Amino acid sequence: MSDPSPSNAHEFTVSELAGALKRTVEENYGHVRVRGELGRVVIARSGHVYMDLKDDRAVIASIVWKGVASRLRFAPEEGLEVIAEGRLSTYPGRSQYQLIIESMEPAGAGALMALLEERRKKFQAEGLFDEARKKPLPFLPKTIGVITSPTGAVIRDILHRLRDRFPRHVLLWPVLVQGENAAAQISTAIDGFNDLSPDGEVPRPDLLIVARGGGSIEDLWAFNEENVVRAAARSDIPLISAVGHETDWTLIDYVSDQRAPTPTGAAEIAVPVRTELLGTLQSHHTRLGGAMMRLTGRKETELRAAARGLPRPEDLLGVLSQRFDFAAERLMRALQSGLDARRERLSSIAGRLRPQHLGNDVQRRTDALKRLGDRVRIAYSRGIAERERRLASTAQLLRSLSHEGVLARGFALVQRPDGTLVRKGADLQNGEAVQLQFADTKRAARIEDGTKKPSPKPRAKKKPAPPPSGQGSLF
Repeated sequence: MSDPSPSNAHEFTVSELAGALKRTVEENYGHVRVRGELGRVVIARSGHVYMDLKDDRAVIASIVWKGVASRLRFAPEEGLEVIAEGRLSTYPGRSQYQLIIESMEPAGAGALMALLEERRKKFQAEGLFDEARKKPLPFLPKTIGVITSPTGAVIRDILHRLRDRFPRHVLLWPVLVQGENAAAQISTAIDGFNDLSPDGEVPRPDLLIVARGGGSIEDLWAFNEENVVRAAARSDIPLISAVGHETDWTLIDYVSDQRAPTPTGAAEIAVPVRTELLGTLQSHHTRLGGAMMRLTGRKETELRAAARGLPRPEDLLGVLSQRFDFAAERLMRALQSGLDARRERLSSIAGRLRPQHLGNDVQRRTDALKRLGDRVRIAYSRGIAERERRLASTAQLLRSLSHEGVLARGFALVQRPDGTLVRKGADLQNGEAVQLQFADTKRAARIEDGTKKPSPKPRAKKKPAPPPSGQGSLF
């Protein structure tokens, strides 16, 4: 059999042909921009992301290297329509061409809104938006942690509003609020404030405010990222979200403990108005004072009514004193009657005695009578002393309860000429005549203005100093 006719075609090895194809593809498609839907998405342990970019008729295998994946503004998810930029290359080991993606973004606001709604449903299903897990805000936080840009107008608005309402200690954790690294910095700041020790050198805030000014959905996208939402959900410190304007809603607004329409509104929610608190406190003080005055007046009226129903101390002691006098008088009569009876009996016995026995018997009975008389005198003295002691104690109690005991200590009662008792100095008019009752006597007096200086009196001759007394004059 004859050999086939020789050919002039170059003979490639498999590796040479694969390398030539790779160079041809990369030279002609060194930079492409492709729009499509993400299919299978796999994140390798190395951090590289492998996925399919497809439409209704074709599929292109795509790769996002680890360094590029960390800079993406969103996490790639299956079904999301994107616009990818990169270069086309081949993988000789599988005879496969693939797109090396260097940047990627959702294909318009519609795609972002679809992704946002999908994430919202996911977090809601996990219970991150439940009202039961939201923490109450402190009434007056001692320290407030603010997470925002240090150079924007947001931090100035918050500080200005806090200063107007109720100045508080503010800790600022500066972060980016837009761009590739914004979400990572915001979640780190939330976790960082929570990791502070309450007794540490830097005080742990009692309240957090995450704030940013208004912007488009792309500008606010960092606050929709999963790491930011989960950091806000696990925060032990109550958190207020103040992202964008009143009509702007991000996912952190759903998971935060309270949403503020603006950063200034967050400061108004965080602290009360100091002047209003002072006014409320003064109102409560006035009401409390009025209530105490009314309570005191009512109790005074009740005490006077109860006092009118009680007997006077002198009436109580008068009955006891009278009973004591009657008992003492009966005792004396009884003792005298006893002595008289014993004398008569002794005389009768003495008459019946014979003369020879009279002397001894009389002496014996005389001695017995003497001993009996001594015992009676001792018993009588002890009875009288005991009754005198009880009477003195009762009299002392009477003196301490009566107004005369108070007068004896140097005080005086002020009465009008008709005998009416004056209880307050404000009830007297200048020049009004009064009567002063002391412990020993009464004196007439006239009320004068205490601010007037008394007219000088002529110097009297020096008299020897009187002996010291227990209580000086009040006037």
